[in-house]
Amino acid sequence: MRKLFTPILLLLAFQCLNAGPYAKYYQGLQLSLSEPAAPVIPEYSVSLSDFGGVSDGVTLNTDAFAAALKALEKKGGGHLVVPAGIWLTGPIVLKDRCDLHLEKNAVILFSPDKSLFVRKDGKVTPAITASKRKDLSITGEGIIDGNGEWWRAVKRSKVSDVEWQDYHRLGGTDADDGSLWYPFGLKNYPDIAADYKAQEKLRTHLIRLTDCERVLVSGVTIQNSPKFHLVPQRCRQVAVVGVTVRCPWNAQNGDGIDLMQSTDVLIADCTVDVGDDGICLKAGAGAGALKDGPTARVLVRGNTVFHAHGGFVVGSEFSGGLEDVEVCDNVFSGTDTGLRFKSAQGRGGRSSNVYISRIYMSDIRDQAIVFETGYINVAVGEKGSIASTTDFMPEFRDIHISGVVCRDARIGISVNGTKDTVHDVSLTDCTLFCSEKTIEQTEEGSLIMKDVRLLGY
Repeated sequence: MRKLFTPILLLLAFQCLNAGPYAKYYQGLQLSLSEPAAPVIPEYSVSLSDFGGVSDGVTLNTDAFAAALKALEKKGGGHLVVPAGIWLTGPIVLKDRCDLHLEKNAVILFSPDKSLFVRKDGKVTPAITASKRKDLSITGEGIIDGNGEWWRAVKRSKVSDVEWQDYHRLGGTDADDGSLWYPFGLKNYPDIAADYKAQEKLRTHLIRLTDCERVLVSGVTIQNSPKFHLVPQRCRQVAVVGVTVRCPWNAQNGDGIDLMQSTDVLIADCTVDVGDDGICLKAGAGAGALKDGPTARVLVRGNTVFHAHGGFVVGSEFSGGLEDVEVCDNVFSGTDTGLRFKSAQGRGGRSSNVYISRIYMSDIRDQAIVFETGYINVAVGEKGSIASTTDFMPEFRDIHISGVVCRDARIGISVNGTKDTVHDVSLTDCTLFCSEKTIEQTEEGSLIMKDVRLLGY
């Protein structure tokens, strides 16, 4: 027995030594997923202060960020350290093998002057961007603040009298008989479009990383985006770990983490409290999405979502498909819906090999689990419609949900779809306590249920 025991210990020790930094999240999964590779960044470090940066909340640090990152790039990469203070800035463009590191009490505050973010082609750049880069990270204990209130339209029905007055102190424009306020015609900053509707369409994301490889976002707080907060798009080998994402509950299009056609991704131990979808997986709309492929090999584990339109969301656009996704050990407390699958004709796709387990929900405003295949995406101030096509119909299939516990959803399960658009979806060992209705389906038999308790008053 002793001869067998020693080799086993040696094997376990070898496996531990060769485990990556995220190995603990990949234990006990139902799918065989590989952890993403960590970015490779040299130990060399510089401080933003060394490049003329001033943390007084007044001095604009756009040039200081650009100079520091350029210097790191010339050195082959390294860490840009942002010390404690308020660092007002315009757009930041990340480089290969570089880490943007925010020390405790450091706040990167993006300027309310929208004109700083307008490119030469008239489009608006996100506050932090990287395109076709490798080995990059955003880390630390500081805050990245998008100053989103200077960008977002506000619905009168979603704010108190005090808040409504506060917005009008900035100036702005009322529309639709006073039911909407737009940050157009502000007292202290210029407009970037001819009218409030055109300016609304220019609203962009806080952090967007496109076609990047080996990415880490860790520890930081990302808040108050003009639109979505963190958007990895067509990226590979991505880890988002221990991040806090937050904005007002009524922030228009205030999505938390939106993953778009990316592969080998980990989203773990994050806290999300936002105005729209919490953790959302997308894969493009229509024929253009097919060339970019699916969102695939994704693990969403150990996260807590407070306010959001959905705790974990698929869609609405996912024409590129969704493959090999595991969602487990998450808590949704106070979200509008818990597990939300939404799409429509013209933007639908096919899901496969999706496993969802050990989800704990409380105080869910609407449905604990919802499938919506006629979703209408409505921009603020506009009327939405469904595309008049039979192409790219949504097909939510091969989805396995188990171990869900929900207390106090208004509706337990809602399925708005046919057997062609929602099928081979299983629910096992779930308990849902609902205040109004346990289940509503447009067609019977869309779901396969075993040991599911749907309870109510």
